[in-house]
Amino acid sequence: MKIADRRERLDALLQAYHSLWHAQPFREIRPEWCVRWPSLAGELLALPDGAVASLNDDSAAALAFVARHLPDVAELQALSVVPALQAHPLGDHGKRWAWEIPGRKQRQIEAFASASRPAGSSVLDWCGGKGHLGRFLAIEWKRTVHTLEIDSALCDEGEKLADKAAADHHFWRRDALSVADWPQSGQHAVALHACGDLHRRLLTQGCSAGVSHFDVAPCCYYRGVEKTYVPLYSQSKLVLSRDDTRLAVTETVTASPRLARQRDREMAWKLGFAAFRCEIFGDVYKTFKPVPAVWFRENFGVFLQRMAIREGLPAEVVVQSADRFEVLGWQRQREVMRLSIVRHAFRRALEIWLVLDLVGYLESQGYAVDLGTFCPRWLTPRNLLISARRV
Repeated sequence: MKIADRRERLDALLQAYHSLWHAQPFREIRPEWCVRWPSLAGELLALPDGAVASLNDDSAAALAFVARHLPDVAELQALSVVPALQAHPLGDHGKRWAWEIPGRKQRQIEAFASASRPAGSSVLDWCGGKGHLGRFLAIEWKRTVHTLEIDSALCDEGEKLADKAAADHHFWRRDALSVADWPQSGQHAVALHACGDLHRRLLTQGCSAGVSHFDVAPCCYYRGVEKTYVPLYSQSKLVLSRDDTRLAVTETVTASPRLARQRDREMAWKLGFAAFRCEIFGDVYKTFKPVPAVWFRENFGVFLQRMAIREGLPAEVVVQSADRFEVLGWQRQREVMRLSIVRHAFRRALEIWLVLDLVGYLESQGYAVDLGTFCPRWLTPRNLLISARRV
């Protein structure tokens, strides 16, 4: 299927089922779609815990589950599939380049480099931190690499690592969102998991500057979005809120049992507090500021009291009602995890929609674009790579 046709069909299906993926069960006890499709809601709420965990971790399985009740949704699976990019063999560089890099990150860098091909007058590593990707590309591609990074401390560390590896690798302490002289004409711009406005800025600034090639793995599309996502290319009527763009990247590599238990408890306690506040002010959910991690280390009663004081609620009623709201919190947590399977079924489709917007922009600026995966999902769910060359 041509990219333009895929974009059009994906757009139509996401608009048709907007109520399913836009609703947030954490904030709505029963989203509107539960009334419209009661058999879907009923089957979800009856799921055993093991199936809930599996479906929340696997967007494709969640989509297949929803499609049993809404057959048209099944088409999103094919529309969300992109091919794996060809992997090219890498040189054996031993461990001399990989100091301080966690194993998973090292494999992501190697997979990114294997799926990309060197081009351009030099390489620009956009928002590169300590320059781990840039350092590897300088060694593997035998090219001059420039890493742009705002954090001076990271640049200092990166320069030491580059010297240690004897890499032709240079650092520039610049703000990517305001820099005017980078990227430069003829460069090959790369970015591994540059977030939101950072990857959008690279594409727009790079096209204007005459970048020769792009290899970009986007991440965290919601970064820099205030209320609604502003497409670079798409003329769609589909409107994505900041929370919608965040949904696209909520899929993670499966958490350990300990982290899963911790996540579930944090959600249950937050929902218990939300129930407490709703009982005081009426059945209306209100957002609240992020909760410090240390607040989850004691018991629920202490947590609820701290939250009540911070949010200006009558803390004196906490003692006699804490147990009841903890039970309510866990009950809501079980419901939220089940109803959220519907949202999670649309995660990959939303991400593909966002990436196709970037692809469309590059094509409109005179680039030939390939879109594919550069590594398996278990290594990182953010495995999409936009590879573009100026025609």
